[in-house]
Amino acid sequence: MISSLEAIVLGTVQGLAEFLPISSSAHLAIIPWMLLWPDPGLAFDVALHLGTLVALLAYYWRDWSKMGIALVAGGQDQRRLLLLLVIASVPGAIAGLALEHQAETIFRSPLLIATTLAAFGVVLWTADWARPQGRTISEMTFADALLIGVSQAFAIVPGVSRSGATITTARLLGIRREDAANFSFLMATPIIAGAGLVESRKIIHEGLNQPMILGFLAATVFGLLAIAGLLRFLRSRSYAVFGGYRLAFAALVALIYFTRPTL
Repeated sequence: MISSLEAIVLGTVQGLAEFLPISSSAHLAIIPWMLLWPDPGLAFDVALHLGTLVALLAYYWRDWSKMGIALVAGGQDQRRLLLLLVIASVPGAIAGLALEHQAETIFRSPLLIATTLAAFGVVLWTADWARPQGRTISEMTFADALLIGVSQAFAIVPGVSRSGATITTARLLGIRREDAANFSFLMATPIIAGAGLVESRKIIHEGLNQPMILGFLAATVFGLLAIAGLLRFLRSRSYAVFGGYRLAFAALVALIYFTRPTL
């Protein structure tokens, strides 16, 4: 079992990295490997993801409430947004179910993670720099939503980043930076909720413990801070800093991988 301090650190990392386009799965795999910490286990990972789900629901509850009311009372714009989110969520859900085993085993190689961190960092940087900011969520088409959803499927590989892949694709389609992030976060809600329900049996089987609770709370608090902070940041700045961070972190992982003595 990991310590309380390790649980808080990993929960903080999950909360921040789930929403910043830097790959939470990469950080959760690399940080214990880098610091020689014990594997926290899949049940702990589920607890962290449930923490980020609570952060999403806390931040976007008004949006989801409006979409829910629109199903009953009417509201074309909200119904259309809900349909866009459904279309975008399907590819990621299929990929998650199909590649669950690989995600927990072969996709967790530090060198593979460093490679995907760097490669998709360059793609994010280039897409954000090259495309204008013109379109809003209300101007998205169903084809746009499907393309963004397909890109989310690649996030099964640690280092790609779910938010990074979806935001990059949205920017390639000319969606404004803040709207790209908002749509990415909204479509994350059903994906994380569905995965949390499926995997919650792991927590039930192992039982709640103090590290799980501390990690869950840290992921919730820092997830909320990450969502609010990123959206505020994007009102005046670009995604370039996140592309640069991914390259720097990838270089650090590769350096440790090639220089660490075999244990």
